[in-house]
Amino acid sequence: MVDHEVRSLESLRRSLDEDFEVFTAESAEAAAAILEREWVQVILCDQRMPGVSGVDFLKRVRGEWPECVRIIISGYTDSEDIIAGINDAGIYQYILKPWQSEQLLLTLQAAVELQRLHSENQRQSLELREATAGLRSRVADKRREPGRRQRADAQVRAPDSPVNALCELVEKAARHGIPVLLTGESGTGKELLARALHRCSPRRDDPFVVENCGALPDQLLESELFGHKRGAYTGAVDDRAGLFKQADRGTIFLDEIGETSPAFQIKLLRVLQEGEVRPLGAPRPVATDVRTVSATTAISMPRSRPAVFARTCSTASPRSPLRVPHCAIDPWTSRRSPRPAWTRSGGRWRPVSSRSAGNCCRA
Repeated sequence: MVDHEVRSLESLRRSLDEDFEVFTAESAEAAAAILEREWVQVILCDQRMPGVSGVDFLKRVRGEWPECVRIIISGYTDSEDIIAGINDAGIYQYILKPWQSEQLLLTLQAAVELQRLHSENQRQSLELREATAGLRSRVADKRREPGRRQRADAQVRAPDSPVNALCELVEKAARHGIPVLLTGESGTGKELLARALHRCSPRRDDPFVVENCGALPDQLLESELFGHKRGAYTGAVDDRAGLFKQADRGTIFLDEIGETSPAFQIKLLRVLQEGEVRPLGAPRPVATDVRTVSATTAISMPRSRPAVFARTCSTASPRSPLRVPHCAIDPWTSRRSPRPAWTRSGGRWRPVSSRSAGNCCRA
């Protein structure tokens, strides 16, 4: 409490001494000396004092001890003093004399609680800033965990499996932004390899978009992949970004590409050559940076245009396109040469004897 009138200080002390630890000062200089050596939560200051006024002193307190809650108590109601106290000193309340003990006590209790909450908020903000780096690292690890399980080197296979060479080829191709074509029968794991190729590539943190080209007619497929503008056709009530745009900077997997018509493949060839798509009804094309991975079960590709598939596979590698060997990922029970069964034990995959595998099958 800061007041040049001794009687006022004594009266305030008697009213508040039971609930608070009270420090009194008769001038701004004496109050500043107390603030330098004591921890003070609330300052109750008279407005009109000899020398430095209450607002001027609380302006100094706001700059040097901003955690203190500042209150002015005065017998004058000049609007200029009140406005200066709010704008310049940032006071919590302006109390008029004569004051009532009960009301003053409630005001100070609320001010103490405000100061406590403010300090707690600052402490938590500091802890949060310090923990931000660790939290970001843990969140990034959690996000990368599913991708690690989809990488080519994480696929479960026997030590002498023909898939080993295929996974090595996928890892080599993944380092480059070249298009890739996967061929093989249904169920041989073409999408699994496409995801592994994406997870091994520099685009691993960007979108991986899948579209089954054989499930849609050409017009709907064109709208799905390239997008459309409002009014481009009946039912196009809004603009829509295509999957090529949604997969920007990432990878798009076009499954069953061999089932598309030659007319659609000509439009797709433009995307692969120029790296730009033209939504239906749009006046100009839109650039996109997408790595294209295509797959088909039609090994001979009778409906396909050779130029399209020449663009969908790498021209930089003599082993492209990537063709999924049937013997590499067919079910082991259909192979002519016997293959051991495998079981997971202690976090590692171990072979099971033929006798144990036969017992499991009979069970």
